[in-house]
Amino acid sequence: MIIELPQVGESVTEGVIGKWLKSVGDRVERFDPLVEVVTDKVNMEMPSPVTGTLTALLVDEGETIPMGTPIAEVAVEGETADEVAPSAPSAPPAESSPVNRIGTLLKDVAPVGPTGSGGPISSNRPAEQHPGPRRYTPAVLRLAEERGVDLEMVQSTGIGERVTLKDVRGFLEQAEQTAASPETPSTPAPLVADEERVLLSPVRRMIAANMVKSASEIPQAWTLVEADVTGLVARRQAIRADFQQREGINITYLPFVMKAVAESLKENPLLNSSWDGDAIIYKCPINIGIAAAAPDGLVVPVVHDADTLSVAGLARKIDDLVGRARRGKLDLEDVQGGTFTLNNTGALGSVLSQPLVNYPQAAILTTEAIVKRPVVIADGIAIRSMMNLCMSFDHRIMDGAEASAFINAVKGRLESIGPDTAVY
Repeated sequence: MIIELPQVGESVTEGVIGKWLKSVGDRVERFDPLVEVVTDKVNMEMPSPVTGTLTALLVDEGETIPMGTPIAEVAVEGETADEVAPSAPSAPPAESSPVNRIGTLLKDVAPVGPTGSGGPISSNRPAEQHPGPRRYTPAVLRLAEERGVDLEMVQSTGIGERVTLKDVRGFLEQAEQTAASPETPSTPAPLVADEERVLLSPVRRMIAANMVKSASEIPQAWTLVEADVTGLVARRQAIRADFQQREGINITYLPFVMKAVAESLKENPLLNSSWDGDAIIYKCPINIGIAAAAPDGLVVPVVHDADTLSVAGLARKIDDLVGRARRGKLDLEDVQGGTFTLNNTGALGSVLSQPLVNYPQAAILTTEAIVKRPVVIADGIAIRSMMNLCMSFDHRIMDGAEASAFINAVKGRLESIGPDTAVY
C-alpha cells in the first residue's frame, strides 16, 4: 500500500523528509517509527500505519513535499512474496485510492519556526528511455517546471533511480557552465583553503524561507522608544529570592514585559491582527509567541491566552516552554496559534535591534538590554535603568499612530511598576 505524508494541522502545508528510520526490505510493525519529518511548526516522527515490509522509498531525505504526497510503499501482511520483495517505485495511485494519514509528534528533536508553503505540481512527461515509468516528487516537478528542465534528460542518483532536487540542480549548473564555455568541459570551481561549504539542514532551510517571506511580502516599518524600568529592576530584585524558593524557578524581566504587552494588546487590538488581502483579521485570543534560540535554530513557542495569566503564571509558562524548546520537546500545539511575537534580544546583550515580523502577524516587539544611564528628571540628572523597546510592524495594517499608541502603552505600564505591583 502507498503511505502518504500525513496532515498534522490546517496551517501546515508541506514538510521536509529529515531522515528515514527504516530501509527498503525492513519489516515494520504498525506504529513503528518510519520517518522523521520537519514541518514549519514542529518536528514529527511518522509511524507506519500498517504492519508489513517496506518495499520502496518514494522521497529522498532533504526533499520538501506537500502534505498528502506518497512517500513510501509497504507490502502489508497477507500479500505474496513477489509483492513483498523490494522493487522499483510503481506508478502513483489514482485519486480515488484510499488515503491513510497518521502521525505522531517527535518529542526529542528541536522544532522550528514558521515557514512558507507550497502546493503540488503535476506532470505527464513520458518515460521512453527507461525500463519503467519514472516518478518525480512534487518538489522536483516544481523546480523543473520553473526552470524549463526536461526531466528525461536528467541523470538520477536517488533511491530506486529517482531524480532528486540535487540531480536537477546539478543538471542546471552543468547546462549553465556548458553555455558559458561550449567548447571546453567545465568543472565546479574548487573551494580555496580557507573556505568550507556546509549544506543547509532542513531546519535552517525553513528558517531562511520564512525570513525571505517575511521580508518580501510584508512592507515593514520600525519604531523605538526607551523605557525607564528602574522600578521594574527594583521590584524583581525584591521578590527574586522568595519567588525562587516558592516556585522553583528564576523570575526574569520577561513575564513583566509580557504582562504589559498582553494588556496593551487588549487596548490596541489592531496589533493583534493579520493581513488578508482585502481585509484585516482581528484575533480574539491574545497568544504571544516567544522567539527562542534552540539547538537547531529559531523556535517560537506560544503562551496562549497570555492576558488571563498573572506575572507569576506567565513566568511559569515561559520557563516551561523555553526549557522544552531548548530540549526539543515541544508539542505541535505549543507552536500554533500565535497572534503576536515578543523577542528578548536583550538577553543576548543587544541594545538595539530591527526584527522581522513573524509572518503573518502584524508586529513583533523586542526588549533590549537594561543599561544604567544618566537621564534628566525634573531638571536634574539621575542614574536610571533604561531599556529600549523596538518594534517592527506591517505598514499595510497600521500606520505610525497606531503603532506608537501600542508601544507607548507598553512603555507606560513598564514604567509604572513599583513596590506594590502584583505578581500573583
